[in-house]
Amino acid sequence: MKRKIILGITIFLTLFGILMITSSSSIWAEYKFNNPFKFTMHQSLFAGVGICMMFVVSKIDYKIYYKHANKILLGSIILLILVLIPGIGMVRNGSRSWFGIGSFGIQPSEIAKVALIIFVSKYLSKNERNMDKIVSYSLPILGVIIGVFLLILLEPDFGSGAIIVLSLIVLIFTSNIKVSFFVKLGILGIAGIVGLILVAPYRMARIVAYLNPWSDPLGSGFQIIQSLYAIGPGGLFGLGLGNSIQKHFYLPEPQTDFIFAIISEELGFIGIVILATCYIILFYNVIKLSLCTKDLFGKYLSFGLIIELVLQTLLNLLVVVGLIPVTGVTLPFLSYGGSSLLTCLLMIGIILNIEKQN
Repeated sequence: MKRKIILGITIFLTLFGILMITSSSSIWAEYKFNNPFKFTMHQSLFAGVGICMMFVVSKIDYKIYYKHANKILLGSIILLILVLIPGIGMVRNGSRSWFGIGSFGIQPSEIAKVALIIFVSKYLSKNERNMDKIVSYSLPILGVIIGVFLLILLEPDFGSGAIIVLSLIVLIFTSNIKVSFFVKLGILGIAGIVGLILVAPYRMARIVAYLNPWSDPLGSGFQIIQSLYAIGPGGLFGLGLGNSIQKHFYLPEPQTDFIFAIISEELGFIGIVILATCYIILFYNVIKLSLCTKDLFGKYLSFGLIIELVLQTLLNLLVVVGLIPVTGVTLPFLSYGGSSLLTCLLMIGIILNIEKQN
């Protein structure tokens, strides 16, 4: 039963995402590409490939990732390095974070998410009893995480890097590690984030826009202002599917990170409640699965994967409603983006196999 719920909600969210991408992107796609279904066709292709991949991965024994965790992580690190090389990596929206052919692109940072969760899950399952030994066991794994984070930061892609670090910190926190160490780590982390903001002008602009979007309404504050203008008029039932006003060149590229704003505008509070319920049921069932899993590696792996999806969802929603600065994080299963969708479906495929095995 749990398997059917996880699978059913995943497919529903993926198909619902295609529907909302069609609605939110049609005006922009027709203007830019003379084809209102340009983004819909791309996302549908990735959805088809991703769903097939999810079913295939759900048949593969997840314990094989334990055996090859080091190789998987090494491969992802090599990809993160290659994407930084001009001529190999593609630059989009100011970030060299893509491998691409034509209009199709894959982000190695998405691969690194899964690779690191597999690697850290293996490490914790082998060393759970020793994680209270900071120097010998805790610091080495944190060093690996920070190293990958710095590679992603060079692209730069602070949003993806932050999601990875937060997810893995939560995962490590569930092991036998000292709470006092986490307090110290948190203080260092806050200091590091402040430093990263200060050295990058565009990040500081996002902070200023977050604190007062109207200080630069046509610049750094434009996107969040237009997002709030989309959410506000939605009311109880919304303006109706396809009737968004903000998608008419007000909210930039609404099919990506800010697709939730269009959903709010068109489907209203009722649509938001239904969508939130789907996410909550999915997350609840996978976390329950993780708690019931007897194999330690499977327990850490399923929990790490779902925590990554939970945090990514929360961060995206907090950005769209203006509670935190813009981070460039997609909404799982719904936002336009082949790399993000494939990664989300891959994660669910692994989770389904863990459910099957345990």
